[in-house]
Amino acid sequence: MKDETKNKKTDKVENTKNKSVRKVERKVKSKEEIEIVNKSVDFNLLEVVIIILITGIVVSIASGLIVYNNYDKLSVKEASNKDELSEFIESYNHIINSYVEDVDKKELIDAAIEGMYNHLGDDYSMYLDVDNTNDLEEQLTGEYTGVGIEIRTDVKENNKFETVINRVFENTPAERAGLKAGDVLLKIDGEEVIDASFIADTIKKGNKESYEITYKRNGKEHTVTLIRERVYINSVTSKTYDNVGYIKVETFSATTEEQIRKAINAFDNKVTSLVIDLRDNTGGYLSAAEDVSELFLEKGSVVYQLKDRNGKITKYEAKKGVLRNFNKIAILINSSSASASEILTLALKENIGATVVGVKSYGKGTVQETNTLSSGAMVKYTTSYWLSPNGNSINKQGIVPDIEEANVDKQIDAAIKAVK
Repeated sequence: MKDETKNKKTDKVENTKNKSVRKVERKVKSKEEIEIVNKSVDFNLLEVVIIILITGIVVSIASGLIVYNNYDKLSVKEASNKDELSEFIESYNHIINSYVEDVDKKELIDAAIEGMYNHLGDDYSMYLDVDNTNDLEEQLTGEYTGVGIEIRTDVKENNKFETVINRVFENTPAERAGLKAGDVLLKIDGEEVIDASFIADTIKKGNKESYEITYKRNGKEHTVTLIRERVYINSVTSKTYDNVGYIKVETFSATTEEQIRKAINAFDNKVTSLVIDLRDNTGGYLSAAEDVSELFLEKGSVVYQLKDRNGKITKYEAKKGVLRNFNKIAILINSSSASASEILTLALKENIGATVVGVKSYGKGTVQETNTLSSGAMVKYTTSYWLSPNGNSINKQGIVPDIEEANVDKQIDAAIKAVK
């Protein structure tokens, strides 16, 4: 699930460690000079830079917020015992200078950073390498340079793999070329596709502007040429059921609030009630969840609260006012609705009596800060708990729906019925 992370990103909850994740808006570094006690050990310039980087991570805190803005910065005590850092430096040098085999210095440092975050025993505090950091940034900013396809790797019989298009985004080169979900990608510029990451790396990191894609559909091969361009990820879809507007929110990216605003404004006057579908939405930017909540809340309404490590509680209130009034609102959730989805659900439930339909949500009630390292990698760590407008925590508990409906095929009908 998406974690709640500063700058109002709420992280996707589904095992964030196994997912590609994205953007940190700013970083603040606090450097402390390292006094090298053991003069007998020589360091080259690269090693000193790496050591300073590691020390900075240990003794400083970043203010890049994936989940929310305007949060009081945490005060962090600097490491008082330099002996601990000296031990780290000594251990690093023992390995680099004396280990029986050559060791990649960058990989060793990466492992050290990752080990510190793994030690916390927190599923949402972690080290993300450069590739995963870039993936997270793209997902949460809602745009990237590419051809407009979301892909996955399927395991077939005899452990063979297929790279399949999972989704084609609207108004993109892929859609204009006729690609569809379910198409199997075979080659790119004549080179056989290995897996999903091969496609992504070739197109996103390549220097070319056009790529020849060979794919299979219904047993027949086809080839198209796609020109790379700036792609905007649609996280919102909408439709109407008589007088009921329906909005499906896939994630809470930087553009989600704008997309929902447009969807609401597009509903005609006969639409008097609304269903917001947050099933399988595992989070994103907290700021996006806050902005979306404000579309439905009166000024001064509490959207959510944050409780920091010292027990200090800060309330965040709606500032804009209601975009459009609806007679009734229902929110659809399931076990993968998490983080930002849960914030929006409780903001509307506790403030305006929205009806919650479906099955119990995931239960992610923590917030993470992020820091982008000089290498382009990212570290993410839990800094606070978020509470509902009434001060309730759903962490590791989830939200129990007002109307329980476990049958996926009946959930939308149940939500529509609730607002009729």
